[in-house]
Parts: sequence; C-alpha cells; structure tokens
Amino acid sequence: MLSISNLRAEVDGNEILKGLSLDVPAGEVHAIMGPNGAGKSTLSYVLTGRDGYDVTGGTATLNGEDLLSLDPAERAAKGMFLSFQYPLEIPGVPALTFIRTAMNAQRKARGEPEISAPEFLKLAKATAASLKIEFDMLKRALNVGFSGGEKKRMEIFQMAMLSSRFLILDETDSGLDIDALKIVSDGVNAMRAPDRAMLVITHYQRLLDYIKPDRVHVLAAGRIVASGGPELALELEREGYDKYARAA
Repeated sequence: MLSISNLRAEVDGNEILKGLSLDVPAGEVHAIMGPNGAGKSTLSYVLTGRDGYDVTGGTATLNGEDLLSLDPAERAAKGMFLSFQYPLEIPGVPALTFIRTAMNAQRKARGEPEISAPEFLKLAKATAASLKIEFDMLKRALNVGFSGGEKKRMEIFQMAMLSSRFLILDETDSGLDIDALKIVSDGVNAMRAPDRAMLVITHYQRLLDYIKPDRVHVLAAGRIVASGGPELALELEREGYDKYARAA
C-alpha cells in the first residue's frame, strides 16, 4: 500500500530524512520507534504534505500512485490521515460542522455525491457511541476546552468518519492516562481492515500493548536502521536506542 524508497527531506536547509526506505502492505500495522530528533514526525509531515518539509530525493507511493506529486488535500482524498501529537483547536467551528465539511470535500474530490445531513448524523451518532464519545461534545468547537484524552478520541472519531485508508498515528499515546489510552486503542483496532494500513509512531512500548503491530522499525539519524516483529519493541523498552543510534 505505502512504499517509500531512499526518501530524503530537509527542513530549513537541514537534512532530516537521509535515505529512508519502508514498505507497509495493506492490512498491516507497522510501528516506528526511535529517539528524539530521529525524524519520526518529519516522516509523517512529509507523507501528508506539510509546508516547509522539502523532499530532495527518493520516492513515496500510495497504492502505486506518486504521493509526493499531490497537494495535501489530494493526499487526504486518496485516503491519507494524520493523527496529530497535539491536535489543533479551532474556536467557533463545531466539530460536527468541521467533519461533515471535510467528508464532503473529500467526496467531491473523488467524484462522489455529498453525504446528506440525516445520513451524516446517523453515522456520527453510531461512531461516537462506539468510541464512548458523548454526542454533545461533537456540538462544541473543535477541541476547544477538551482534555488530552478527548482530543485524541476526536482524532480517532475523525478518521473513522472519513474512512481513511492509510492512517499515521503520531505519538497518539502522548498525554493519555491508561483509561483514555485503552479507549483510543480500541477505536484504532476497530479500524483494522484488509484494505487499510497504519503507521504508528511512538516512543514507548505501552501503546503497542494495545495496538499490536505486525512489524516494528527503528528510525535513527533519518533512516530505518532495524526492523523486526513485536519483540523488537520489547527489546527497545529494555535496552533503549543507544546501540541503534551509534550504528546510524
């Protein structure tokens, strides 16, 4: 589904990704772990097209299509979704309005009809109930006054409503207590599907106790320097990143 080859990218003239290669097949969940400054968040921003992250070499394709040639809105319409480490607040814009607008914009880009108001509300109520989200919360301004756990649940709610096909979770466990972490992880696990893939970026093993990855990759100094099964995350939890950082 996602295929990255020798990807290089820089920010303000500083090279962050230095020949990164990675393949994530449809139906699989892959985790990326690594020390601070390794390039984990940079990878997520490059794949989703954030301004200021300049690709200087390599390729990235989604379902065989050149991802890097598309603008961020086009990438979203193709199924890319980024769950932010620190979700943005948008005062004055109700969450339901924001999400329905996003859904219809993506549908229009794909040549699909808009979702009707009754159909949208029915889907929103069912999705909110599955994520243990109070429906009244969706009527409030997006993320304004939300706790850390509520913001992360709202991110999962958005990706469920948009039926995104490739999900990037950038340190989704950041700031969550154990109850919120379990609720968010249950929402993520419910979205596993043969035609969907996920890239989970995290520092810690604890998230991977709930979201079981098929593969774990170590990112250090802008490259993938090791890959393995879930046992690799346990090794990193015990021993840290030092040996991989030195090797990189």
